[in-house]
Amino acid sequence: MTTAIPAPVPVPARRRSPAPRLQLVGDRPPFVSVDGVDGGRVGYLVFLPAHVDPVALMSAHGIRPETATHPLAPATPAESDHSDDAIRVDRVRRLVEVDGRALDLTFLEFDLLAHLVAHPYTVHTRDALISGVWGYGHIGDGRTVDVHVARLRRKVGPAYRDRISTVRRVGYRYLPDHR
Repeated sequence: MTTAIPAPVPVPARRRSPAPRLQLVGDRPPFVSVDGVDGGRVGYLVFLPAHVDPVALMSAHGIRPETATHPLAPATPAESDHSDDAIRVDRVRRLVEVDGRALDLTFLEFDLLAHLVAHPYTVHTRDALISGVWGYGHIGDGRTVDVHVARLRRKVGPAYRDRISTVRRVGYRYLPDHR
């Protein structure tokens, strides 16, 4: 008695997985995916020990970081420290000093004052401050900015409160030499 061996069943072609969506800084222009099709990007957050230099690590693995505008580049004193004759803002240490006296500011108060001091004489609308300091996801109105400015003025003291100037029906500006 002979037994017939069943004929092999053809295996359907395997579906190719989509191209990886991670793109490293390299020779391709920005916003062009690996396969040439426009699409979203995926980013990864990588935690490194404090003693590891991320730029050197990327260079060692063949990744070319753009250090001129890259967030991993060390901040220069001009970018991190803004000051005038009395108010000094140190962004790296998140410290504000008025006449040598350190101010006790909340997170948002610091960010608001640092933003205003970094852009002297510029009129900032309340909406621009909400989106720039609080972030685009914040739901609030101009009164939020007004309350924080009032707190900042109180904390910098009567001698310097007028440096944060109100532009009626528009917003605020910082005047470093206002007396």
